[in-house]
Amino acid sequence: MALTTQAIEDVLDREIRPILAAHNGNVVLQRLEEGNVYIRLTGMCSGCPSATITTEEIVAERLKAAFPEIEDVILDTSVSDDLIAQAKAILSQRHH
Repeated sequence: MALTTQAIEDVLDREIRPILAAHNGNVVLQRLEEGNVYIRLTGMCSGCPSATITTEEIVAERLKAAFPEIEDVILDTSVSDDLIAQAKAILSQRHH
């Protein structure tokens, strides 16, 4: 199977998302770049203290088993622009 974003999504849907859904979480594929897969955990998995372990032991392990050419699975832990905008809106409402 060729390493494409669609092929990665297929493995995420079949093998990884059901596990995360059991914990009220999900995973979003952000991009595939030079053999690296960039993901973000969402829902209850976002910001969880076990997010790094989840990434390494569930997501990376299964993706690398399906696609040996993957060099690394990188967890994006940055705060999204949407979330920052929501927080600013909430704070500005409280100060008026």
